[in-house]
Amino acid sequence: MTAPQIPMALLAELTHRCPLKCPYCSNPVELIRRSEELTTEVWIDVFRQAAAMGALHVHLSGGEPASRRDLEDLTEGARDAGLYTNLITSGVGLSEARIKDLAARGLDHVQLSIQGVDPETADRIGGYEGGFSTKMKVAGWVVAEGLPLTVNAVMHRQNLDRLAETIEMAVELGARRLEVANTQYHGWAYRNRFALMPTEEQVRRGGQIVAEARERLAGTMVIDYVTPDHLAKFPKPCMGGWGRIGLCVTPRGTVLPCHAAETITGLDFETVHDRPLAEIWSNGPAFTAYRGTNWMPEPCASCDRKTKDWGGCRCQAFAWNGDAGTTDPVCSKSSGHAKVRAAAMAEAAEGVDAFDYRSF
Repeated sequence: MTAPQIPMALLAELTHRCPLKCPYCSNPVELIRRSEELTTEVWIDVFRQAAAMGALHVHLSGGEPASRRDLEDLTEGARDAGLYTNLITSGVGLSEARIKDLAARGLDHVQLSIQGVDPETADRIGGYEGGFSTKMKVAGWVVAEGLPLTVNAVMHRQNLDRLAETIEMAVELGARRLEVANTQYHGWAYRNRFALMPTEEQVRRGGQIVAEARERLAGTMVIDYVTPDHLAKFPKPCMGGWGRIGLCVTPRGTVLPCHAAETITGLDFETVHDRPLAEIWSNGPAFTAYRGTNWMPEPCASCDRKTKDWGGCRCQAFAWNGDAGTTDPVCSKSSGHAKVRAAAMAEAAEGVDAFDYRSF
């Protein structure tokens, strides 16, 4: 086996604590409690190890990273390690003073999530009263401090019809980038798929709105948009390829090829307590399992897209096929594609509005 390339980025899930209860949360259904979280010192050592491997930036994520009182120390530790620091936040738990302190300690960028374009919608989806108002204030503080702002808008059936308004809000907030993040159906989102799955017409219209906005806002704001997996023709290159350019460390220190990888039973996941990060990245069994192309079955093995989408999502293949080593069923070349698409259409047609909110 050839040596893997160096990882570009580290996703540091500092905590699973979060005041919001988003029904599409990417955290696992079994959340990690505060008592199990890595200490400040261990996290900073992880940052140093990642930088020594050649990683360029760290995403400080959660849960809500502002729930950790040592967020400023962690940011400074990451900066001192030589990493570009991106804070992925709901905004709740931040204040103007904390934003200023984080910027002074070396924070480079903020990615702020929004759930809707008005208080009623946003607070209902996020399960937190007053969240929308807080986010608007935080965006203002971030921009005033001179930090680049990305708005992350998680879209689904219950807010996708207001995509045009979402784009305009991001512009008004002073965002340099907008991520139109169509919901990924793992964990909490899978539980809520009947309430979240968009219709085919919503997705079609969403693509048109984004295309028009990209042309109109060129030079003002970058817009990232990916078609929802279940309604796409080909899978996206999940994490840029399994164990290829990024890795994730959970609140308790488990090292993963992607944040949802623990949904795949049978893989052996190691922690930062077991051995150095570089060794886990290089030859850890979970990382080598689906790295590269040698593991691929047909039709992936002979497909001209195999080094474009890298086989798609292993977690999705496991969820639908019971085997993570099979073709991602969202791919139109998969024998399971029609089943996945039909299920998505049926879920969207249910029209359920109630959420099963994220909770410990």
